[in-house]
Amino acid sequence: MTSTARMPMQPDPAPGAIAPSASAAIAARLDRLPSSRTLWKIIALISLAGLFEYYDLFFTGYVAPGMNQSGLFSPSSLGVFAGLAGIKVAGFGTFVFSTFAGLWVGVVLLGQLADRYGRRPMLTWSLVWYVCSTVIMAFQHSGEMLNVWRFIAGVGFGVQLVTIDTYISELTPAALRGRAFSMNQLVSFSIVPVVALLAWLLVPTAPLGLDGWRWVVLIGSAGAVVAWFLIQSVPESPRWLALRGRLREAEAITAGIERRIEAETGAPLPAPHAEPPEEESEGRFAEIFSRRYWRRTLMLSVFNMAQVIGFYGFAAWVPTLLIARGITVTHSLEYSFIIAIANPFGPLLGTFFADYLERKTQIVLGLIVMGVAMLAFARVNLPAALIALGVVFTLASNIMSYAYHNYQAELYPTRIRARAVGFVYSWSRIAAAFAGLAIGYFLNLGGALAVATFIAVAMGVGIAVIGVFGPSTKGVALEHISH
Repeated sequence: MTSTARMPMQPDPAPGAIAPSASAAIAARLDRLPSSRTLWKIIALISLAGLFEYYDLFFTGYVAPGMNQSGLFSPSSLGVFAGLAGIKVAGFGTFVFSTFAGLWVGVVLLGQLADRYGRRPMLTWSLVWYVCSTVIMAFQHSGEMLNVWRFIAGVGFGVQLVTIDTYISELTPAALRGRAFSMNQLVSFSIVPVVALLAWLLVPTAPLGLDGWRWVVLIGSAGAVVAWFLIQSVPESPRWLALRGRLREAEAITAGIERRIEAETGAPLPAPHAEPPEEESEGRFAEIFSRRYWRRTLMLSVFNMAQVIGFYGFAAWVPTLLIARGITVTHSLEYSFIIAIANPFGPLLGTFFADYLERKTQIVLGLIVMGVAMLAFARVNLPAALIALGVVFTLASNIMSYAYHNYQAELYPTRIRARAVGFVYSWSRIAAAFAGLAIGYFLNLGGALAVATFIAVAMGVGIAVIGVFGPSTKGVALEHISH
């Protein structure tokens, strides 16, 4: 069965030319697509690539006790990184710093490449970089080289989430974007309990004479290889292809998706409703600071610096924070695993309201709960209360996470979406790098309460900038939002 509601396509223009009316036709056809197995399969496959960035980011905290016990963060092992001892963070904080410094450099240097060469190539080759550099990192025996290879790994795979956010926003109909991002994060966060369980089981041991934390790292690299093969079947973004003048490819991909959905539903698709076409421009980095977009860029940059202090401040340090509360290493990993089980359930809950509640409202409510839960976490002593508050914090942070990943990708046009998201998201990377140092400092200065206060203040900043300056986007076509 073929659709009777397709919009006419124009012939391909000269290579590299922009065809605004044709790109608007492609966008309109994508936006009228109904919920279907075809769409959700594409979203799930794209999300598999992000799954291993989350694996990598979250193992940071769970392998910390094992790395510390291996002596990797002693002054003699850290080499040049031991110079950070002056601010009391010449230990695990250097590993967190190296992680996010590499992610920041990767986003800044490579984020724009997805706008130039396509979403799919950046997604696949960033996985290759991740696997190679992380495997090398797993066999380092000094803290100095461990941190160097951690930085290199971050440069390569740091661009993954930027590309994924861009990819999903462009392939998903306006009415389904909220649920698409909640499903994306549901898939991605499902790996967190896995890495927590692996750390709990392996970090205190040394299978085959190899430190348990090294096995945790290597298992993630092996899984990323599998994901690389699976995402080869994901199509390029038709919106991006149309704006690059590759209309035949855009038409073929769009028509193929339409045919599969029509066959699946047994009914013709509804007529497209065209939004105003994007401007006839190839897009430049400077445009994110133009009169139209500079307020959004500033708002999202400040927000990203604030939210990451809470999100990764807790996730990357939860075993260490529990140890600071008097919990043993083994029990801290056990409690961290129980808390980690909650990770996929935040996005799962979001599927019930992601497209019904305004995106900025979801973000603000998530930040409020995170700040309150963190302050309470620092004051209770009972293990059951610590676990319960950790679960509440995790649920709120992951609802906030899928909502803002969706939100920031919606606020820019296709021609600059990847580089704009990369720029504003890069501030979360550099802030996380220094937040790792800051949390190490506050932990030494005033314990878990000082860390909780630091996180709560950051949540207040995020609430203010999004709540006051954020535009509404729920159910609105990308092309309309960008105008």
